[in-house]
Amino acid sequence: MIRLFRVFIPTSVVALLLSEIVLVLACYTAAILILGIDLQFYLFEENNYWKLLVITGLIILVLYFQDLYADLRIVSRILLVQQVCLAVGCALLTMAFVGYLRPDFLLGRWLMILGSSTVIVLLPLWRMAYWRYVVAGLRGERVLLLGNASILADVISHLGDRPELGYSLLGYVCEETPCDFPLPCLGRISDIRNVCEEYKPTRIVVGMAERRNRLPVHELLDIRFSGVMIEDAADTYEMAMHRVCSSKIQPSQLIFSTQLGPRAQALMIQNVYSIAIGIVGIVLTSPLMLLTAIAVKLSSPGPVLYRQRRVGLNGRAFTLYKFRSMYVDAEKRTGPVWAKVDDPRITPVGRWIRRLRLDELPQFWNVVKGDMVIVGPRPERPVFVEALAAQIPYYRQRLAVKPGITGWAQINHKYGDTELDAMIKLEYDLYYIKHLAPALDFYIIFHTLKVMLLSRGAQ
Repeated sequence: MIRLFRVFIPTSVVALLLSEIVLVLACYTAAILILGIDLQFYLFEENNYWKLLVITGLIILVLYFQDLYADLRIVSRILLVQQVCLAVGCALLTMAFVGYLRPDFLLGRWLMILGSSTVIVLLPLWRMAYWRYVVAGLRGERVLLLGNASILADVISHLGDRPELGYSLLGYVCEETPCDFPLPCLGRISDIRNVCEEYKPTRIVVGMAERRNRLPVHELLDIRFSGVMIEDAADTYEMAMHRVCSSKIQPSQLIFSTQLGPRAQALMIQNVYSIAIGIVGIVLTSPLMLLTAIAVKLSSPGPVLYRQRRVGLNGRAFTLYKFRSMYVDAEKRTGPVWAKVDDPRITPVGRWIRRLRLDELPQFWNVVKGDMVIVGPRPERPVFVEALAAQIPYYRQRLAVKPGITGWAQINHKYGDTELDAMIKLEYDLYYIKHLAPALDFYIIFHTLKVMLLSRGAQ
């Protein structure tokens, strides 16, 4: 695992990304040689090298937008070829559009045809070979689970679904009696030393329901000094799922943690670039906001802007601005409720502006005012905060930072209206607060562009 942007990313994913960048560049370079063009003169004397970098970047970007670096599993070879064709097609269309404005931007016709055709053939073949041989070969982390805690079931499920993480699950050592994990029980806790000698794990994940007077401290100490990594199941959960396990958090862990955010310096920097982005956002999107305002006004009677009280930093309430997407007095009969699929309260125009996230553009003004930042937990209504805080432990801790227009929970979890969804989002929010940094914020902003373009999660 490699830690980039404060997020653990599988080594196999990084290696695949780099290898495909090289492969695409090699395809167009080979096309230059096949056409009999002097490579050095064409790339460097005529300054065409940056055009190859641009078309390569566009292809990789469209592959990223199709989640081909989020999930390496090949569901269908035909679908994979279609996705690569789409990536190449979008890149060519973009190059053609820019070339219409600036003819010197275009690559040669036959170079584009030959290079792109080679990419369409070789890229799917390389990815299929990578999945079959490289990903399977990188599963060198031999993991032994210790305990019967329920958190291990989540770890097993996630690691089993994502072989690119490089973990090979050997089995588990039970506390007293075997449980229903989909792995073989290799013995009891008292057998941990013998189990390690037989199965040679490189990592032990400890997830015991009760550790007091049961954890084999001396045996684990000897095993650790023999070179085997030993970690808490909560850390494995966080690394693999990019969220904390709220059910396993103890108050003492939060109090004495040296890694838990938010750090004052990171918050200060966040406020500065959030206000800067907010001002730029207002200027750049003002024509779009004007058109949206006209569409809202013409679609149904009522105000253009919707004002609602939300809970912000340290529980302080503020007024959040959005373009109105519901009928006036939509909650007069129902009272405060979450939005849902096919919500009858939403106007026809409102469905479109929600799907395109246009209703949230006025929140740039909330950012400039200082009530919100660009990236942070979703601001909730006071009535929901009170209800969720009474049911979900540590829910109020998400108020330690300013709410954001987008956030870690929004890009990682679907829109939901249940207590379970709220708990999962809280786990993402706590992960974000723990790792809050500019690098993570810009990673979230970049990923949000994909969510917006693909209209995911809008409701």
